[in-house]
Amino acid sequence: MLDDLICGRAASELFDGDAGVINPTIYADRRIYEQELERVFARSWLFIAHEKHIPKTGDFFATYMAEDPVVVVRQKDGSVRVFLNQCRHRGMKLCRVDRGNARAFTCSYHAWAYGIDGSLVNVPLEKESFGPDFRKADWGARQVPRVESYKGLIFANWDDTAMPLRQHLGEAAYYLDALLDRSPGGTEPIGGLFKWVIPCNWKFAAEQFASDMYHATFSHMSAVAATTPERAGKPSPLPGRQFRSPRGHGTGFYVSPGFDSEWRVPQTGHAVPGYDAAAVAARHEAHNPSRNAIATQHMTVFPNFSFFAGVNTCRVWHPRGPGEIEVWAFCLVDADATAAEKEQLRQAALRTFSPAGTFEQDDGENWVEIQRVLRGFEARRTPMNAQMGRGREFGSDPTYPGSVNNAYNEDAARGLYAYWLEMMRTPVRAQNQGQADAGE
Repeated sequence: MLDDLICGRAASELFDGDAGVINPTIYADRRIYEQELERVFARSWLFIAHEKHIPKTGDFFATYMAEDPVVVVRQKDGSVRVFLNQCRHRGMKLCRVDRGNARAFTCSYHAWAYGIDGSLVNVPLEKESFGPDFRKADWGARQVPRVESYKGLIFANWDDTAMPLRQHLGEAAYYLDALLDRSPGGTEPIGGLFKWVIPCNWKFAAEQFASDMYHATFSHMSAVAATTPERAGKPSPLPGRQFRSPRGHGTGFYVSPGFDSEWRVPQTGHAVPGYDAAAVAARHEAHNPSRNAIATQHMTVFPNFSFFAGVNTCRVWHPRGPGEIEVWAFCLVDADATAAEKEQLRQAALRTFSPAGTFEQDDGENWVEIQRVLRGFEARRTPMNAQMGRGREFGSDPTYPGSVNNAYNEDAARGLYAYWLEMMRTPVRAQNQGQADAGE
């Protein structure tokens, strides 16, 4: 049974998909945020790391699942485990560095030590202080029960009854492959990890990357004018499409006839010596011709993993309360690309979609200003319009799978909020039982 009330408000009052109306309280209400942590983030497949962040036994990467700190560790048998980054004695963080290689994790508070599988292996003064009934096997780090990978990307889920990751992605996997499956060697992250804080709600960022091509012509006009002045103030001359998933994923992309390097190759202001755009195009065309026409693309895997292809920046919008996110971003490249190709992408990501990037600053400023407006009492009572394209959806495209429409549309945004509302209305037990009954 679904809840009709969410934090004291009628569910239909928060988002009306038929009317295309959003209640701004979903971005500012602390009670709604706390329920998101329980019903959305604790029941969703969340991006953890790339497989190549932890290639060897004992390699670890410390990250978050929403507000919960976790550690992902490569095991001796090559498998991957994710466990809560919390000592079971008094709750101190076990691992206080970002990444590295370890034989064990020792809490700096009382020195309880845990193996790379999260099992408790040593307790100082165990016999003298805890007695014969204490069993270390009962006090290992809490394991995240579901860990799965998709073409190099590791995801985890606290819900042990959740549908498999590949099933959750559904037709969105086709569009994700436009980034992950461009060459036989797969992908690898380069250039380290950028981290910064934006005082805004996580849904602003997730929605934009899922759906919003509309803003680019206007918000990014100055950056476009500085790099390609002939395009300033004009929409893309390429035809665009937008995909909406029933599970909240979404992507917008331009369609280029054949591989148009002008749109697929990042513009950094100068060419890196040895960079061969034609060779890049030929490799992608030979390996994955069915997705070759997907040019510049942005995408969100619900709820908070996004990427922008072209400069190949991937990012997680870690929520930090209803009015703040911590962005973690890295550049993803073809593993078998040349050193010059990788450097071209690294520089492009640095200059455009990094904390000081020309395009990144435009996006962040918009989200911050919206969040500031929502401090106002009347602002939080004023409905927002999400009606672009409503009633004019063509619903499908013979070339691309799933629900596909014109790029200048808010169909994927409505899809994201519809799935968000479904999860928010579904109590945890009912949600888990429903998935188990469906055999997922």
